[in-house]
Amino acid sequence: MKEYTATVIDTTGIQPYIFGSNRLRENIGASYLIAEATKQWVEQALIKLSKPFYFPDPELSEQRQEPYPEPDAKPYIEDGNLVAEVIYAGGGNAVLLFTSHEDAVEFTKILSHRVLQKAPGVNLVVAHKKFDFSDRDRLLRDTIDDLMKNELEAKKRQRIPSIPLLGLGVTASCNSTQLPAIGTSDQFDAPKEDRYWVSREVKYKLKNVRNANDKLKKFFAEIVPDVYEFPFRADHLGRTQDELSYVAVVHADGNSMGDRFKQQGETASTNREYIIKMRELSWSVNKIGKEALRTVVKTLVNSIHRNSKGAFIKWLDSKNQSIGQIELNKNPKNGKLYLPFRPLVYGGDDVTFICDGRLGLTLATLFLKEFEKTAADGEKLTACAGISIVKSHYPFARAYELSESLCGSAKKMVREGGGEFSALDWHIAASGLIGSLSDIRKREYQVNSSAKETNLTLRPIRLKGEDEAWQNWDDFESVVTEFNIGEDWRDKRNKVISLREVLRKGSEATQQFLGLYKMQELPSFSQAPNDDLKNTGWIDDYSGSSGEKICGYFDAIEAMEFYLPLSGGVNHE
Repeated sequence: MKEYTATVIDTTGIQPYIFGSNRLRENIGASYLIAEATKQWVEQALIKLSKPFYFPDPELSEQRQEPYPEPDAKPYIEDGNLVAEVIYAGGGNAVLLFTSHEDAVEFTKILSHRVLQKAPGVNLVVAHKKFDFSDRDRLLRDTIDDLMKNELEAKKRQRIPSIPLLGLGVTASCNSTQLPAIGTSDQFDAPKEDRYWVSREVKYKLKNVRNANDKLKKFFAEIVPDVYEFPFRADHLGRTQDELSYVAVVHADGNSMGDRFKQQGETASTNREYIIKMRELSWSVNKIGKEALRTVVKTLVNSIHRNSKGAFIKWLDSKNQSIGQIELNKNPKNGKLYLPFRPLVYGGDDVTFICDGRLGLTLATLFLKEFEKTAADGEKLTACAGISIVKSHYPFARAYELSESLCGSAKKMVREGGGEFSALDWHIAASGLIGSLSDIRKREYQVNSSAKETNLTLRPIRLKGEDEAWQNWDDFESVVTEFNIGEDWRDKRNKVISLREVLRKGSEATQQFLGLYKMQELPSFSQAPNDDLKNTGWIDDYSGSSGEKICGYFDAIEAMEFYLPLSGGVNHE
């Protein structure tokens, strides 16, 4: 009998910890601390335990410029030379094996102490379970599943949140957390011109911004030339003087990943095979996610036009005339150009980034397409993305919350459609956001019509036009492009705006509009099941039994100002 202890570590409240602040620097530092707590600090806690352990991890090997480990590489804990072995770690959780329950508890104490000291506000939940490694009837996967589904969830429910002392009448409050302030932001590497009171939690977020940026620079070292840098403020994402500035918050998440890992684990017949398969799938998903993000940034960088007047991302038509452009801001301190893009959470299937509002749809769909690669389980990965496009000074926490809801909306469509495709949903907020996503949709995209022409929005949509699904990004992008540069629509924005209002009145009004302007039809959705859509602007909703109709063009007109394709090619004028 080999009695080992399985240990599962999870972090709770990640979203409010990272995205609860409206200051980008704090979001950056918080994301870095979450990543550290469940990877580098796990390794450092094992080192401090001062007993033999094995922690194979491609990311750690890459940082040390060491060869990548193999999922089946020795040493194995069952061979008797190790006290601990990490099955996998990262993304806010970790799974380990210990030969001794006492060592598992001591490791947890060391890690918890580090988190309390260096990342106040991060909440760890840890569960241990003893099991017989040699028992062939109850394998390690059963123990891990039980820990995650029962023990860990029970601890999360039973956990009593701490209620910190909020200070006395003479105590200043932190601008971000409302906790007692321990100093001002400029004491912890933040700019002096943006000086504000900070708590201990915010102090450590700010102190780690530089570490986070160094990590990001290394990650994109071969892609981003030294002339560029990632911004620390939303205002630096590409704001144009005298124009309204919008930012896009993009949240992407893999589809059915929990089921994928469970199914992969069930194919293992031994505990060692289970460990290897979990590493293979975890590492492959992580690699695919990172490479997808690298492709996004590479395409962005290669789309920048530089000349004596500055650096721009331009949309040029076939006649080389500018349809739209983003001017890159310059850092006055070092002369480097800010990229209109900043990843906040990256690696694996869970990705969040912020960018210029005009790039949100383009970059989100590019990431989704690049993410659709085959993982270690032999199946193609798919994901959903939510894109919230808001004014640059809109509360970031609310914008992220909306992007999560939008991602959830896309995932719901995927589940109802069979679950084998990627999808996206978005919202463009010209003003404030009041209510839930469903409330917003009912208020802003529903019209009263006796002909059941009620739904102005076609969102969410699939990434690709598979299975004759007309609501897909490829067709939608084509329609938006036609409205922007097509012969019938270019330089005729008043006509487009008029069409937008006519669509509210239904199909008959739309047909009259087309006749008035002597136009045969609207831009075409190639996967539309019939000609109703291009002839009337409306089509039957085949996804339900309500008999209602969907408008295919209202969203496209709304997205015209917030769509800027990338050339991807190097162009120095």
